[in-house]
Amino acid sequence: MAQKKKLTAKVISQANIAPDIYDMWIETELALGAKAGQFICIYTKERSTLLPRPISICEVNAERTALRVVYRVVGAGTNEFSSYTAGTSVEILGTLGNGFPIEAGQDKSVVLFGGGIGIPPMLQTAKEIEGDVHAFLGYRDNQLFLAEEFKQYATLHIATEDGSVGTKGNVLDALKESGIKPDVIMACGPMPMLRAIKKCAEELDIPAYISLEEHMACGVGACLGCVCKTKEKDHHSHVHNARICTDGPVFEAKEVEI
Repeated sequence: MAQKKKLTAKVISQANIAPDIYDMWIETELALGAKAGQFICIYTKERSTLLPRPISICEVNAERTALRVVYRVVGAGTNEFSSYTAGTSVEILGTLGNGFPIEAGQDKSVVLFGGGIGIPPMLQTAKEIEGDVHAFLGYRDNQLFLAEEFKQYATLHIATEDGSVGTKGNVLDALKESGIKPDVIMACGPMPMLRAIKKCAEELDIPAYISLEEHMACGVGACLGCVCKTKEKDHHSHVHNARICTDGPVFEAKEVEI
């Protein structure tokens, strides 16, 4: 389990990299132990907004002194974050959740799927896996944020809903078009995409590890506000549920019912 700390960090830089998509580097000691697939909670300065916003870790710098988060502006909290500039202090809680099992992909043929704002956490995952890594990224249109950076760590495949770049359709359409037969799948994205990936992994009879996105309140497993159905009983609640914030966000697909 990740060691959780609430502390004050400092924004190093921020850039708008696509419509409503922001890229922020934060200097923090939490980078030292951060793992691909984990997340942090960022607190707003507006105290009428009580709950922090969970945001996936996109990348850790080589020195392990800073974390990168890439997020979409969807409400008041993330809109506030988008105004931060270099030197802004920010309260964060982390590192939270479990990450992708990097060891499961070492020296294997690995397919990484990222859809929409589920793309960012797959970048650090691609960096850490040593093997034959293919990244299938799904976008709505030609606003291909982060795509060029994936080329440093994986063979890149693009799918766009409007067909403007790469395969017209979704990431599974792109996989089928590529003819690649992976040994293991790791993925993050919207729930319909993850359901399709779970089915695909079952048909291929290979393991798939999926990062579930869910609205969270506490982020530390106390409120039971973010749960998913599981095949096995949760040791905490003794029901067929798991807490996405602490038991996840990454699960082996066959363990959860989505």
